[in-house]
Amino acid sequence: MRVVCIGQVWPEPTSSAAGSRLLQLLHSFRAQGWRVTFACAAERTEHSADLTAQGINELPIALNCSSFNTQLAEWQPDLVLFDRYLSEEQFGWRVARTCPDAMRVLDTEDLHSLRYARERLLKQQSGDEPVNADAEALYGAMANDDIALREVAAIYRSDMSLMISEAEMALLQETFGVPASLLHYIPFMVEPEALSTSPGFAEREHFVTIGNFRHGPNWDAVRWLKSDLWPALRARVPGAQLHIYGAYVAPKATQLHNPGQGFHVCGRAVSVEAVMGRARVCLAPLRFGAGLKGKLLDALRTQTPSVTTAIGAEGMAGSQSWPGALANTAADFAEAAAALYTDAARWQTARARCLPLLRERFDAGVHRTALIERLCAVRTHLREHRQRNFTGALLNHHHHKSTQYMSQWIEAKQRLRNPE
Repeated sequence: MRVVCIGQVWPEPTSSAAGSRLLQLLHSFRAQGWRVTFACAAERTEHSADLTAQGINELPIALNCSSFNTQLAEWQPDLVLFDRYLSEEQFGWRVARTCPDAMRVLDTEDLHSLRYARERLLKQQSGDEPVNADAEALYGAMANDDIALREVAAIYRSDMSLMISEAEMALLQETFGVPASLLHYIPFMVEPEALSTSPGFAEREHFVTIGNFRHGPNWDAVRWLKSDLWPALRARVPGAQLHIYGAYVAPKATQLHNPGQGFHVCGRAVSVEAVMGRARVCLAPLRFGAGLKGKLLDALRTQTPSVTTAIGAEGMAGSQSWPGALANTAADFAEAAAALYTDAARWQTARARCLPLLRERFDAGVHRTALIERLCAVRTHLREHRQRNFTGALLNHHHHKSTQYMSQWIEAKQRLRNPE
């Protein structure tokens, strides 16, 4: 099978969990012997993965340019994967027009509209606690929002959408009425044989948190740590040190660096496994967000107990107990983190939950097999599958016409500016 993935950016697995997850999907296709091409209109960075070294073709493309249609016609893909809804908006109509028989799959990464809705709700509330909104409240915040309308429309227009969180699948199906036939659950994937032992309680020290500073929920968590959580925690554990790692540290973040307060803004981690595996407790005080949290997966892989919020843990543990503690107020968070840090028995109990949770929820072999089987099944019966998705056909008809004309207008305008 020939696969083309249209990326919003070139994957940076050392910068974000989104980059790592996208590579996991591409490697799953490669493991089947499928020919994989990654196409992207963004500029590369020094942290972009070398895809050619991993057996993946790289294809630079242009926005609003019919050259993409020509490139796509040459590749004749059987499956096109859109990296987030914006890629589907920009290129979906071109794929449908050039390769109508290609299966179109959307990888949502996380439900962007859910993340933005929770951010708005956080700004509207009076307290400092994480957003606590049930499905109906979330629907009320999302139903008339432009991003939600666009993202859910992209899900309908696609033959299948990959969902990283069961909680988000439930929200889409039970509250928004999206058919289950259009969704497939595929979380982070971990190879069980790659798991190994890590240092014990006495060999570890300090608190740690990690996350891309360009990601809104991460920056908000750092600010909440600085203003409320860390002072309360350090009062309970005098002399405690917090090391904050993450890509793309902005000046506003480095200004928070204060070794005298034990608050260290360290920048990009050379090795996530090393910094997480040496820390005693991972802190993830996320007040809004969506999807699964890469930092908490890293904590599980390194058997590092963690303290997070209900939003941080959403969709991760299933019916299992959290390997650490969940807290949704500053006082509870500080108390739980201090107890976990100072009580060896409590820490060991939490640590012992990490690997069983990984094996039950994130086994790569299980999820990879289910993904490939589902893709092949839909691909085999694609015509019937599309006939059952009338809403998707309707949205494709109207959206593609408007997007097509807008894109062609932009292309014509560019030609007038650059007639050569």
